[in-house]
Amino acid sequence: MKRTGLFILLVIFITSCSSGNDKGELVGVKSKKTWNAEKPYGMTLIPGGSFTRGKHEEDESASFDAPLNTVTVPPFYMDETEISNSEYKEFVYWVRDSVIRSKLAKLADLMSTGDPSDSNQILADYQFKNADTTGQTPYEKYIYDNYVGLENDNSRSLDWDEDLIWDPAKFPDVYYTEVMDSVYVDLSKSFDGGRLLDVSKLKYRYYSLDLIDAAKNKGSRADYVKEDILTVYPDTTVWVRDFDYSYNDPMHQDYFYHQAYQDYPVVGVNWNQAIAFCNWRTEKKNNYLKRKKHTFNAPGYGLPSEAEWEYAARGGLDYGVYPWGGPYTTNDRGCFLANFKPSRGDYAADGALYTVEVESYEANDYGLYNMAGNVSEWTTTTYENTSYYMSSTLNPNVTNKGNKRRVIRGGSWKDVAYFLEVGSRDFEYADSARSYIGFRMIQHLGVTVK
Repeated sequence: MKRTGLFILLVIFITSCSSGNDKGELVGVKSKKTWNAEKPYGMTLIPGGSFTRGKHEEDESASFDAPLNTVTVPPFYMDETEISNSEYKEFVYWVRDSVIRSKLAKLADLMSTGDPSDSNQILADYQFKNADTTGQTPYEKYIYDNYVGLENDNSRSLDWDEDLIWDPAKFPDVYYTEVMDSVYVDLSKSFDGGRLLDVSKLKYRYYSLDLIDAAKNKGSRADYVKEDILTVYPDTTVWVRDFDYSYNDPMHQDYFYHQAYQDYPVVGVNWNQAIAFCNWRTEKKNNYLKRKKHTFNAPGYGLPSEAEWEYAARGGLDYGVYPWGGPYTTNDRGCFLANFKPSRGDYAADGALYTVEVESYEANDYGLYNMAGNVSEWTTTTYENTSYYMSSTLNPNVTNKGNKRRVIRGGSWKDVAYFLEVGSRDFEYADSARSYIGFRMIQHLGVTVK
C-alpha cells in the first residue's frame, strides 16, 4: 500500500509539471508575460555591424595609438544628444530630496515610542514605508524583523508621496526645521541674506557587481559587490581652474545654475559621477516598471565603449574623417559644421564662444548631434596607447583597474579640428572634472535587431 501511494504521488507530480497542450514534446518554459524592446526616450537605435576603426588620415600628432583594424559591435541605443544640465539636475534634485527624506524618516524612527499619542504627526508623514508594521504581508514582516537595523540595511524605502516643504516661513515644526537646516551651509557662512545648499552633502550611494571579475575568478558573489558613495553636484569651479588668466567667472556662477543654460551639455562631471548617473537612470526606469507590475527589468544604461562610440559617430560612413564625412569642417556655404576652435583660435567663428545647446548643428546619419565638438565625451574604456594592437575584434573594450585614464572622444569647444576626427583618441583621469567634458549614454539590447 505504501509503494502504491508513493507511485500515485509521483504520477500526480509529473502530470502537474507537464502542460496539457504540449503533447509530451519539448516546448520550453513559457513566460506568462512577454518582453518587448522599447525605444528609450531621447535615444536612437544604432544597428550592430563592422567598421574600420582608427586614423584613416595622417596622424599629425604621431601618437600611433589608433592603427586601422576592423572590429564588430552589437546593436545598441544611444542618446541623440549629450546629457544636458536640465537632465543632470533631475539626478541632483532626486539625490537632494532623498537625503532630506532619509533624515526625516530616521528622525521619525528615533522619536517613535510605539504609542500613537506620543508620535509626531509631521515626522510620521515622512516615515519609512515599512515603519508601520500593521497590514504587512508575511514576507514584509519577515524582512522587517530580520533585516531592518542592520549595518547595510537596504530593506527600507522612502515614502515619496508626501511633498517636501521648501518655504522656511511654512516649516511645520522645529524638528522639520532642524532637518532642513542640516542640508544648508551654516548661517554664519552665508552672505546676502541667502541660504545655499551644502552640495557636499548631496551624496549618492549605489551598489554594483563586477561581472567580469566574477566570471573570471572564483569566490563568493559577495566578493565582487562594490559600494560607491560619491557627491553628485558638478564641479562648477572648472570654468575658472581650467583656464589661467582668463575671466570665466560668469560661467562659473551661472552655467549649471541659470535656466538659460538648461539645454546646454552638463560639464564638471567626472567619470565616476557619470557612472553613478547611469546607475540612477537605470534604477529610475526599473522602479517605474516595478510600479507598473512588470516582471522584467529594462536593460541597464551605461557609457559607451570607445569602439561603440566611434562606430556611432561615423554614422555608417566607414571611411569618413568626421561624423558628416569630410574632409572639411565647413559646408559648401562656408558654415562650420561643429563647435570647436577654428581659424587659428577664433573661438567665436563657428557661432559659439563656449558650449552650445545639445541639439545644435546637423545630426549625423544615425541622428546623433554633436558627435564632434561641443564637449568631449566619457567612455568606459581605459586609455592604453597599445590597446588597438591587443584588443579583440569582437566588441573590443580594454579595461585596466590600475589605470585611471579613461578615453574621451569627439573633441570639444576649446579643441582644434584634429580632435574632432572620429579616429582621434584622447584621455582624462577618471577623478578629474573639466569644463569641456560631458557624456551621453547607451542601452544595450542584448538581442539582435532584425
